[in-house]
Formats: sequence, structure tokens, C-alpha cells
Amino acid sequence: MAEDNALLHPIVMETVSAPTNIACIKYWGKASVEYNTPINSSVSVTLDQADLRAVTTAAASKQFIEDRLWLNGEEEKGASNSKRFRACVDGVKALAQDKQDERGNIIKREEWKDLKIHISSYNTFPTAAGLASSAAGYAALVAALAELMNAKEEYEGQLTTIARQGSGSACRSLDGGFVAWRMGSAENNWKNSLAQQVADEKHWPELRALILVVSDAKKDTSSTAGMSTSVATSKLLKFRATEIVPERMVAIEK
Repeated sequence: MAEDNALLHPIVMETVSAPTNIACIKYWGKASVEYNTPINSSVSVTLDQADLRAVTTAAASKQFIEDRLWLNGEEEKGASNSKRFRACVDGVKALAQDKQDERGNIIKREEWKDLKIHISSYNTFPTAAGLASSAAGYAALVAALAELMNAKEEYEGQLTTIARQGSGSACRSLDGGFVAWRMGSAENNWKNSLAQQVADEKHWPELRALILVVSDAKKDTSSTAGMSTSVATSKLLKFRATEIVPERMVAIEK
């Protein structure tokens, strides 16, 4: 029976990997919690995937009865209903096109909205320990979903806006080299809060990043909580965002 079901409803899947990134000009503080947008623009350098990467497999089938997520081999119960996960899955589904797999099976674009998705992801470095694992993870999630559903952007950088809703810095991990995240504006639901490559991976070939992991334990304070505290308590944060960062963004992109 299970074999017959697999033949009637085959599983289609795609696997991708995505790198982490380290900020050169950091974003700190959210302009919109709903859309996960920043109070300032930022620039990061994408690290080589040889050492630090997230590897994600996205699968879909009519035999799946619910969305499910596994992280580093353990199922994350309830994660598939989280706001961030849903923003990424539903965002890519809205851009889905017809998909033909290697066996010739075709999934029509209108069918994607009803298909359940299974995600399996692992990191090659400590998770939630300050090495931007969420950036790599959500970038890989969106990239895998886009491959799976043959998604087509309606405007350049749209997939980065979807990744940003999973984890802000994830939008910068969809490109190599130096990548800017434009803070954007509230018009049109922050659609211009997106990432753009400002220099490719060949721009500074001598550049090396030395990373020393002193602890692989999960950090005590999440980035989201830290930002919220800073916005609420720091008198200097607004000055940095409005006066310091814009000048430095111009300087670093010259």
C-alpha cells in the first residue's frame, strides 16, 4: 500500500546549501517587527561555504499530511507553524511555477498552495551560538524552496525579502562577496527592504576570516531580544542609525 501511494504521489525534492555572513556595518534594531525590517542599512561579507554552511533539503508530495521541519537531525515540533517559517514557505509558494521532476511528473503552479512541505536542515557549525546560523539556515530554506517550486521573482531581489522575514541577515546570505541590505521604507509593505551585492567574491581575494569558537552553547540572549532591549534603552542607537551608518554605507561602497 505504501509503495502504491509513493507511485501515485511521488516525492519531489531539492537540496541546496547557503553560507553564513559577517557584518562589516551591522544592523541593530527593528523598524518593523511584523516585516522584520531594520532601523539602518547594513553591509556584510559572505564567508566561504567550505567551512560554514547550512545544508537544506525541501521536499513536497501529495502523500504528506502536514508541514514538518527537522533541524540537525531533530524534528522541531510546531516550528512549521511559526511566523518566520510560514513567511518563507508561503512567500515562495506565491512565486511558484510549474515543476517537472526527473521522472517527468509535473506539479502545476496552482497545486503548490495545497501541497505540504517537509524540510530537513543541518549546520556545519554551532547553532545559535553567535555565528549567524539563522542567516545561513533561512537563506538555505528560501533557496531550497525556490528550487523545489521553480519560483520566479516578480522583481529583482524579491527572494531576499522573503528570506529577510525568516531572519534579517538571511537576505545577505543569498549572494557572495559583499552584500548590502537596504533598510527600505514602509511603503508597499517594505518590499524595497532587500539585499543587493555590492562587490563579488573576487573583489578582495586576500581577505580571510579567523573564527575561534570558545563555546558551542546556545547564547543566553537572542539577537531579537537584544535588539528590542537596545531600541528601548539606548539613547545613542537612533543617532548611530540616522547619522553614522548612512555615511559609512557610502564610504564602504565606494
